Order: sequence, then structure tokens, then C-alpha cells
Amino acid sequence: MDAPLHVQYGAGLCGPPGWLNYDASPMILLQRTPGLNLLPLARRGAPYPKTVRFGDVVRGLPVKSGTADLIYCSHTLEHLALADCRTALRETHRMLKAGGTFRAVLPDIRYLCEEYLRQAATDPAAAVTFIRETHMGLAETPRGLAKLRSLFSRSFHHWMWDYPAMELELRAAGFRTIRPARYQDSVHAAFRDVEEPHRWEHALASRRSNNRWR
Repeated sequence: MDAPLHVQYGAGLCGPPGWLNYDASPMILLQRTPGLNLLPLARRGAPYPKTVRFGDVVRGLPVKSGTADLIYCSHTLEHLALADCRTALRETHRMLKAGGTFRAVLPDIRYLCEEYLRQAATDPAAAVTFIRETHMGLAETPRGLAKLRSLFSRSFHHWMWDYPAMELELRAAGFRTIRPARYQDSVHAAFRDVEEPHRWEHALASRRSNNRWR
């Protein structure tokens, strides 16, 4: 009997064993290419673990259709343009086997809007805080090395979500049983290897699968 296949995309520096961990950051290629890994740009920030592979869910991951038991992504979908997010959800559905589970966590734009309205009643700088919290604005124009690095980064949020909108997109991608989730509330213990508590704070958390989101 084959071992269960667990796939994580948008892994960042989280690459636990027992999972196929992918991230689309070009920094992975820079850090692992002889010569290029000596460039100042490649030496900024923490090195990616060897357990994290380069892979872009929008372009397609090297995972056979209908083979993944579990798929996870954390604070990834909001970094994609709307069309790319839809592509990523279709790709996720393609990889997942029947009865498999896709679990995701991302910022909740509804919570951020409610916080903005609450703060705006007393704080004239509430709008500035809101934009900072959504990561959809620039406090400073990147220049020099920072500008070059920004070309290799997906640090900004391109499309924010609340639960109803994400549920709609999931259904359009082929998922059927869909529900909100909370930190470590899955029946699948393997998700504990990839879940980080700080990423679930004030987040839109969702679990979904091929015929099930749980």
C-alpha cells in the first residue's frame, strides 16, 4: 500500500518531512545555483530548507492528478491575482484524490474591515493602519537592491478574501463539501506538521476537499 501523499504549496521556510513542500520564490533557485548563490540578493534572508522545492501552483506542480491525500497552503492565495488564484484552486482540485482534503488559511478581509471601522471612530490614522494590515499598499517606493528584490518577491497581497467569496470560488473549482476551520481542528494529524499558530490569528480559515472541505 502506497504511503499517503501530502502536498504543501507556498511553503516558505516550513518544510516538514513527510510532505512534498513547494514554494514559487525565485530565491530558492538563486540560493541553490552555483555562482548565483554568491550574489548579495541571494544571501539576504534565511536560506530555504532543502525540504522545500521550487514549484509554482499557478503553472502547475509535478503531482499526478488525483493522487494527493492532503493539500495545505498558508497565506498563499491572497498573494495571487484573482485569475491566478482561480487557476491555483483548479490545480489543487486536480491533484487531490477523491475524498482527499485541502486545508487553507488566509487573511480575512471582513475582519480587517470591521477593525478599521471600529478604530476609525477614534483614530484618525485608522486608514493607514488598515492599508498596512492588508499589505496592499506601499509605504515607501523600493529603490536600489530593494527594488531588484521586489521583482523576485510576492510579499504584497493582490486579492483579499472573506469566507463567502472564497467558498464561491472553491465551488467553481469543483469542491463540494466546504466549511470554515480552526487551528488544528482537523481529523488528519499530519496537518499539525505544517500549521503554525500565528498564521491562524484573525484569519479566514478554510478546509475543503475533492467532494469535501474539512
